[in-house]
Amino acid sequence: MAAPDAPLRVAHSFAREPEQAAQHLASQLLHPDLEGVLFFCSAEHDLPALAAALEAHLGGVKLCGCTTAGELGSDGYSRGSIVALGFDRRAFALDYRLIRDLDRFTLLDAQRITDQLMEHCTRSGLAPLKGHTFAMTLLDGLSACEEQVLLTLTSVLAGIPHFGGSAGDDNRLTGTHVYGEGAFHDRAAVVLMVNTALDFEVFSTHHLRPSGEKLVVTAADQEQRRVLELNAEPAAMEYARLVGCTLEELSPEVFARHPLAVRLHDKTYVRAIQGVNPDLSLSFYCAVETGIVLTAMQASDLLTDLDREIAAIEERLGPAECILGCDCFLRRLELEQEGRQQAAGELYRQRRILGFNTYGEHCSGLHLNQTFSGVYIGRSRGDH
Repeated sequence: MAAPDAPLRVAHSFAREPEQAAQHLASQLLHPDLEGVLFFCSAEHDLPALAAALEAHLGGVKLCGCTTAGELGSDGYSRGSIVALGFDRRAFALDYRLIRDLDRFTLLDAQRITDQLMEHCTRSGLAPLKGHTFAMTLLDGLSACEEQVLLTLTSVLAGIPHFGGSAGDDNRLTGTHVYGEGAFHDRAAVVLMVNTALDFEVFSTHHLRPSGEKLVVTAADQEQRRVLELNAEPAAMEYARLVGCTLEELSPEVFARHPLAVRLHDKTYVRAIQGVNPDLSLSFYCAVETGIVLTAMQASDLLTDLDREIAAIEERLGPAECILGCDCFLRRLELEQEGRQQAAGELYRQRRILGFNTYGEHCSGLHLNQTFSGVYIGRSRGDH
């Protein structure tokens, strides 16, 4: 449990009954200087009942969040729970806006929202806007709108560092939601802006390296994020050949172990496979189009990569108050297959990582897969 004067308080509830869960969160988070609450909850909850309970117990503060494909809490990986972070106004100024209709989100909408959020942060007087502000996005993970929305937002954020994640639903792929203005919404997004005098760094990392073999997308349905053909062969058949399994053996676990990526400006960006369709096409979590070249990737050690990245930031900023992370659910699947959940939990506890497993990660306007993207928030100078 955080100290009474900690800039960030954390609550983690495993209660399944909405009223009990909301009461538990409120008992851990409420105090006179609470600026706002960000939460991540399992989609297994009764969402309308949970919304009503959260508003009853936490409705007096700014409250936003989303559903997950797993939670990152005080004990590492968990499922069926709610993780919440309470921000103290003496260290943080924050505000959010709900985007209700992703399909009709325009540049003017993005400018209006960003101006309102920046105005709140400036008015707080905590710290100058430039260099002391970051943004976080939470989007409906089944909306297929991430690329356009993130591109639109990034064009007006004026260099403010940005990260985020796409909401999940415990790997069911049936309904993902964001929370804002007192209710859960689909086809929607939340944009959260945070201003603080504490040192922070937005970052993204993955443990995947190119293996050398390449696949050309020779036919795709860009709107549906489906690849119909790879190397002029039915996509699922060609992918199965690449990874050395039968069509029947293709599964989320196989996709997690054998991802594909595009290469842009000497960097690789994973394009994770969502599933196989009856016509032997492959559905992806990120944008795909005819003509792109996909590179087969192979995994290095996931936990070593993450710890190395965090250690480098710690060298620059000192110890972490918290690392707020958006961790792809395929990374979690990989660790579960390897039986390394306990090792992951120990690292997450040691590094003070909190957040959720996503259906896609956001960083600097890009929609990513199989990454850990987040913000490292340092401690106040007197706490080092």
